[in-house]
Amino acid sequence: MRRRVPALLLACLTAAPALAQNRPAPAPPPPAVQHDAEAPYDARLARLAEILGALSYLRPLCGIADESWRADMQAILDADTASEPTRRARMTAAFNRGYRAFAAIHTACSPAALAAEGRYRAEGATLVAEITSRFGN
Repeated sequence: MRRRVPALLLACLTAAPALAQNRPAPAPPPPAVQHDAEAPYDARLARLAEILGALSYLRPLCGIADESWRADMQAILDADTASEPTRRARMTAAFNRGYRAFAAIHTACSPAALAAEGRYRAEGATLVAEITSRFGN
């Protein structure tokens, strides 16, 4: 029995090219679907988007002149995700999440809202410095 297995295996291996010649060529694989690749800084950028969303809500609530955080976020989206709709949607969702999180809690300016605004502004500045120094041109 042991001698038959190698002989059978050898017969199959040598017959395979002949069998392949009789078959039609396989169809080429379908073209790959382009997915938005995740950038190495996407987690930081999503956090920055959340912060910009929170600031977009908190600053006007507390009477602080809105420094167009929404426009800044739009500029980031246009520059970094223009041809990547999935990434753009993730960043937009992060911005909206930050905005809605504070809109659900704070209906009037309070010391807690002012403290959160200060912390978020500082964290946002740190993220911007980190992203640009590590991944900027």
